[in-house]
Amino acid sequence: MIFRSVQQPLSRQILRGLVGSALLALSATHAWAFNLDDVGEKAKALAAEKYSAPTSNLPSEFSEMKFADYQQIRFRNEKAYWADEKTPFKISFYHQGMHFDTPVKINEVTATDVKEIKYDPSRFDFGSLKFDANATKDLGYAGFRLLYPINSPDKQDEIATFLGASYFRIIGKDQWWGLSARGLALDTALPSGEEFPRFREFWIEKPKPKDKHLVIFALLDSPRATGAYRFTIRPGNDTVVDVKARVFLRDKVSKLGLAPLTSMFLFGSNQPSPEHNFRPELHDSTGLQIHAGNDEWIWRPLNNPKHLSVSAYSVENPRGFGLLQRGREFSRYEDLDDRYDLRPSAWVEPQGDWGKGTIELVEIPTPDETNDNIVAFWNPEKRPEAGEPLDFAYRMRWTKDEQALHDPKNAWVMQTLRSVGDVKQKNLIRQPDGSVALVVDFVGPTLKALAGDAPVSTQVSTDDNAEVKENSLRYNAVTQGWRLTLRIKVKDPKKPTEMRAALVNGGQTISETWSYQLPADE
Repeated sequence: MIFRSVQQPLSRQILRGLVGSALLALSATHAWAFNLDDVGEKAKALAAEKYSAPTSNLPSEFSEMKFADYQQIRFRNEKAYWADEKTPFKISFYHQGMHFDTPVKINEVTATDVKEIKYDPSRFDFGSLKFDANATKDLGYAGFRLLYPINSPDKQDEIATFLGASYFRIIGKDQWWGLSARGLALDTALPSGEEFPRFREFWIEKPKPKDKHLVIFALLDSPRATGAYRFTIRPGNDTVVDVKARVFLRDKVSKLGLAPLTSMFLFGSNQPSPEHNFRPELHDSTGLQIHAGNDEWIWRPLNNPKHLSVSAYSVENPRGFGLLQRGREFSRYEDLDDRYDLRPSAWVEPQGDWGKGTIELVEIPTPDETNDNIVAFWNPEKRPEAGEPLDFAYRMRWTKDEQALHDPKNAWVMQTLRSVGDVKQKNLIRQPDGSVALVVDFVGPTLKALAGDAPVSTQVSTDDNAEVKENSLRYNAVTQGWRLTLRIKVKDPKKPTEMRAALVNGGQTISETWSYQLPADE
């Protein structure tokens, strides 16, 4: 170290040099402080241009392959990105093939650099596939997975995947893959057809050795929208994802779906399988839960309808919404292979005020569990003009702890059961009367604290397509809650029937609102 006397000031030339070096260092630091604004500028510039659809670069051997062939392409885990470095997260990649026919650009962001992660075919085992290696040397990645030791410190588990359009899936500790999320949904379930924006480029920040989170930036593009996204992923018992986004519209859209979730419901206790099945229930999610800005909690069990169904809930400044897998008992599913009892719920918590809009639920008919037929999203009333930014943020929680998502002061619906409605004859034989019976079990600490003879009553309403034949409530000693039985006579089976119910005690509502749509029979 060199010491200088205070009587010997630095020369102006040396001082200028030191200041210049400091400015250069500051400039370099600023140049690599990659953030959402950098991606936002790209999205804004892209929105000002005419949309250019991506073109496939796949040879026929890959574009025409069957799913079984695509499954043969396996990533070599020892080739994971950062595999030989002391990073808590690793990255593996999906190969192009089938409908994943355009490459996604993936970049690494470090403290000093941004560089593309180039396609490397040696990272993959192609099984018995036959193809011209020369014709595929310039392909790319269709998407990527994040690996992290979430269940065991000595094993890298898949905790997140980004693959296809703007879809991504997340899991926490001891969870199985289930429902998906998307960056944006446009005109979902409209006759004009849905538009599926895609993430065309990603930037992944290289984590430090002790980091417990990972930051990913994404650039979204579609004919009528562009967007910049930042995902901060924190794995754990619940994996939490903080999302910040800036969206630009190229043109008007009828439905702007923010924070969209996509799931599957084939059958369940409220809509049993029409065919005998050893599995009592088969779904990734049981229902839609909403926490409205006025503090009302709503529970809407899902259906697999015979016709497309769209339900909209008008809400101002929603506090949360999500698709939940209520009921974790294995006996509800009895599936050792697909473990629906371990599939996560996804809960969206808006950050800041989102204003007026609707939380929309779309239910699509499906004959089997291979199709995602459930969509839920926020559709804001106010939309930006073309080229103007729409900034929004939210937190996503991927969890198996649904009780933590309830208001402890409110009772909630444990299950909704459906059967043929009947009446008990004088000889005690039950006789079907052409009605539909719905049994709703409410549970929670609020109800456990009440005596079995507490004067709990119900608030029940239906639309004009139903006649309520029975509305009875009784204490359920097994659950220490209350069981509501409704018998509904549907006037026109070709139409769906809406109904709502809640529990009341002493003039005060003590439960969430059970909001159900009985699907049309024809």
